[in-house]
Amino acid sequence: MISAGEFRNGITIEYEGGIYIIIDFQHVKPGKGAAFVRSTLRNLETGSILEKTFRPSEKMPRAHIERRDLQYLYKDGQTYFFMDTENFEQLELNATDVGDNMIFVKENDMIKVLEHSGRIFGIEPPMHVELEITDTEPGFKGDTAQGATKPATVETGASVKVPLFVNIGDKIKVDTRTGEYLGRA
Repeated sequence: MISAGEFRNGITIEYEGGIYIIIDFQHVKPGKGAAFVRSTLRNLETGSILEKTFRPSEKMPRAHIERRDLQYLYKDGQTYFFMDTENFEQLELNATDVGDNMIFVKENDMIKVLEHSGRIFGIEPPMHVELEITDTEPGFKGDTAQGATKPATVETGASVKVPLFVNIGDKIKVDTRTGEYLGRA
């Protein structure tokens, strides 16, 4: 059990039947009345944000999230297949369980599966991936206004905004959390 007075960013808790991570918190002690903790929580299953105030003495169970490394094998229809590299056990997840997290992940890449009490509720792709450009418009000489970008399709089928000098066949680095171009690989 953890009290609201012990909140820190990144701590996971069980609250009202869901698993939440503390994004932000603030201990408030008004001039009159009792102190309270204003917090912003993100539901790890749905991604929704909840703003809630707690009394500092309120207690709730701490959620222990287990992260396992799995290798992404392939996708068949709406099902993704993964393999545990330690015991070679295979795992199937629906596209709804995976969400948009797989748009930058190639076959044979390693991902982390998030589990709580033996139930898988999400995945974490690697923070940065290297992908090849499969389709983009050519950049024109002289069309180099500051920060100009163009859309490009990478080998996983996702679309990324890239600078004008990037061409088909180039390898680039992409931040999987934001989908931003980071540079050439």
